[in-house]
Amino acid sequence: MTTYAKTFAGWQNNPEAFWAEAATAIDWVKKPSVVMDNSNAPMTTWFPDGVCNTCYNAVDRHVEAGRGDQVAIIHDSPVTDSVTKITFADLQDRVSRLAGVLTSRGVVKGDRVVIYMPMAPEALVAMLACARIGAIHSVVFGGFAAHELAVRIDDATPKAILAASCGIEGQKIIAYKPLLDDAIARATHKPDFTVVLQRPQTQADMVSGYDLDWADEVASATPVGCTPVGGADPLYILYTSGTTGQPKGVVRHNGGHMVALNWTMKNIYNVSQGDVFWAASDVGWVVGHSYICYGPLLAGCTTVVFEGKPIGTPDAGTYWRVIQDHNVKSLFTAPTALRAIKREDPKAEYVKKYDLSGFNALFLAGERADPDTIKWAQQHLQKPVIDHWWQTETGWAIAANPLGIEQLPVKLGSPAVPMPGYDIEILDEGGHPVPAGELGAIAIKLPLPPGALPTLWNAEERFKSAYLNAFPGYYETGDAGIKDADGYLYIMARTDDVINVAGHRLSTGAMEEVLSNHPDVAECAVIGIGDALKGQAPLGLVCLNNGTDRSEEEIAKECVALVRKEIGPVAAFKRCIVIDALPKTRSGKVLRATMASIADSKPWKLPATIDDPATLDAIAARIAGIGETLS
Repeated sequence: MTTYAKTFAGWQNNPEAFWAEAATAIDWVKKPSVVMDNSNAPMTTWFPDGVCNTCYNAVDRHVEAGRGDQVAIIHDSPVTDSVTKITFADLQDRVSRLAGVLTSRGVVKGDRVVIYMPMAPEALVAMLACARIGAIHSVVFGGFAAHELAVRIDDATPKAILAASCGIEGQKIIAYKPLLDDAIARATHKPDFTVVLQRPQTQADMVSGYDLDWADEVASATPVGCTPVGGADPLYILYTSGTTGQPKGVVRHNGGHMVALNWTMKNIYNVSQGDVFWAASDVGWVVGHSYICYGPLLAGCTTVVFEGKPIGTPDAGTYWRVIQDHNVKSLFTAPTALRAIKREDPKAEYVKKYDLSGFNALFLAGERADPDTIKWAQQHLQKPVIDHWWQTETGWAIAANPLGIEQLPVKLGSPAVPMPGYDIEILDEGGHPVPAGELGAIAIKLPLPPGALPTLWNAEERFKSAYLNAFPGYYETGDAGIKDADGYLYIMARTDDVINVAGHRLSTGAMEEVLSNHPDVAECAVIGIGDALKGQAPLGLVCLNNGTDRSEEEIAKECVALVRKEIGPVAAFKRCIVIDALPKTRSGKVLRATMASIADSKPWKLPATIDDPATLDAIAARIAGIGETLS
């Protein structure tokens, strides 16, 4: 048995040999002779002269190995009361036929295809069909506003759009086709055609000759094989929000993406061929790309596509039911989902109703996993609860506890240690490393590993200015944190969320950690608001557990006292407000920066990714203008 220390040292001593070895687990049309090309530093490409196909590795090779009857995709949809299982052989047929639809309409290698789909198995079929023919897909979260979809259409200039008639969010049916039609009307670029999956809940109005019916087209299509592509050819573009309002198109290359994701499935998540892996996310987010679609299928696992919510579809036991019914070995979800379950079912009564004996580990990512939530899950699940940290840009974990190599001690509040490929430093504002235990900007020494973004779509200079220029020789993560004497990372906040109180740089994440320890607090956020005397001051926002019947004023006072006791008067934590719900994106990130702008009477706009606009309206009514800005 190797250890984490040996594995990490092996990578440090010879990064190219490490990734060359990992690349042997991928089937190449032409094996790469060049592992890493750094001739255009600070830009790096991996496996540039390799020839491959991602769809072949995710689908066809498993069929050819005699495992066509293994289930590849389980679609569990409590909102439609249905479960569908698709074998690798069936998936190969569906994907090759949809690829045939695209090629018959002139889509070729290098063309872009936008995918605007709900959590249906056809979303994965769409992604894989594009990968099969070398087309570059760009998935846009289903139900995204027409303006935001139009912006992405104009940036990616797709030849085609694959869509569905509707999506289902909890109890609501959201018609996609009117949004899609509006977006195409607004966009300067016009796709040649659309293919629309008609779902039973809503039938879309179709324009004859332009909007093609998915089922009809696939039924009559000629299946096509896999198109060889270069290791450094783009597989997909995934847009992430930019501070300028113009989204950034994160690019992922075929070769390095396959090598890295395949490596993570066994080494980080400890799952192998035939195991059932469930990432409870959405295909519109990076987690959906990496760990609903590509990672599990590359490794020959069965992947769960879940169309529902952690609560309300129908109750707070849904996750445990899915784990039991499908024998899920590892679940990956966001801390916000777990907090929602904990708030609804604080004593974990639902956990006791299901057989979780086949369940091995719970992985959390997407936002800081507060210690209180981790402790709750540890206590009630009696399984490893693993926080890990990564970004849309990196595509896989920067820091994690690698269960498939060695289960390291869990330190509450830490996503553990850097993974091979990531040489992490904590830097001060001048770009100098700070001592262990000191707060600073988290940066990664270049080059970034395989699977991480090599650039932004048609925006190389923006890539450099956004990520590489602040600290020459490093990738700037935009996160602030500390590294302890054992090398464990603590992600305390986005660098924008480190507040300066009378000259003291303080982490809002540390204050949130304290607030979450209050027995009545289900979840919380701390934002920095303007303070005429100190420059900035923290404001606490807390949501209470269901069934709490104590005075909100009393709880707020206790929260203030708790922070002042644990962090000290230096935090100047004097204000705490009890609210019903925190405004979040659909991926579970709390909209801290937007709330801070509202409090400080600064201009702000409704984020396109917001899950429920009503939550922001309710907060705005409570906190608008309470910050005292310096004049």
